[in-house]
Amino acid sequence: MGCRVHHLNCISSCPLGGRLMDERLPTVIDRAELSCHCLLVETNDGLVLVDTGFGLGDVKAPRTRLSRFFLTLLQPALAEEMTAVRQVARLGFAVSDVRHIVLTHLDFDHAGGLDDFPNATVHMMRNECVHAEAQRTWLDRQRFRPAQWGASRARWVLHEASGGEVWEGFERVRPLGEGLPDLALVPLPGHTHGHAGVAVQADGQWVLLAGDAYFHRREMDTFAPWCPPGLRAYQTLMEKDRTQRLANQARLRALHGAHTTGLTLCCSHDPVEFERLSGRALGALPQAPSHAPPA
Repeated sequence: MGCRVHHLNCISSCPLGGRLMDERLPTVIDRAELSCHCLLVETNDGLVLVDTGFGLGDVKAPRTRLSRFFLTLLQPALAEEMTAVRQVARLGFAVSDVRHIVLTHLDFDHAGGLDDFPNATVHMMRNECVHAEAQRTWLDRQRFRPAQWGASRARWVLHEASGGEVWEGFERVRPLGEGLPDLALVPLPGHTHGHAGVAVQADGQWVLLAGDAYFHRREMDTFAPWCPPGLRAYQTLMEKDRTQRLANQARLRALHGAHTTGLTLCCSHDPVEFERLSGRALGALPQAPSHAPPA
């Protein structure tokens, strides 16, 4: 059997700024709604979760796990049923079926559910772990939250950015070994030092979740890339290496322009991309399979 991909929104963030963050809103005084786009991949070797979004611990005790700065700025719509672990169960799977988690990076809104999957091996770029654990700056301490990592730290497998294969002109790291050849980490540093996209092949088509390498679909326009000004400012606030971030955006833009078929490119926080790929509204849960009642 080949890979099958499920698109999950694992708790939206609702930042200040309205249409300055998401042009779907009519005013700037409303809070926008941005997706937290994760992938659940069915493979021959169990389930692979690409990013976790916010987790159960974040929902139950947000002030002990998330920074006051980002809780105020983003006001995530914390709801237990939207966590990855609850959506996995809703799709008819056991928590133990999730054998691997592959992270684009360790920001609080991407790694909050690590402890919810105690049997999963966690994969990321080595540079991401090194810089996140160093906690060098005030902003690092707000965005990288060791309280979320908990017992999962002993299950982390760290991967080097060099020495892998080439995928569509990008370095490619196969994090899960020869048994799962249809998943790969694609280093895309800039947003964080160890940021990566994750490429998944399903039914002969590639899906590349580019994480936070870009935030808005129109940034991938070939001739007139654009991003809402508030969202662009947020990207600038969060970037670790502007030169690398913009260079990788340009490379992704070229990749997107070169492929009209065979490759689906998406990022973590664009609600329109998520709704198009999942076929449902941002706040809607995935439909439980007919053979299994909702958990």
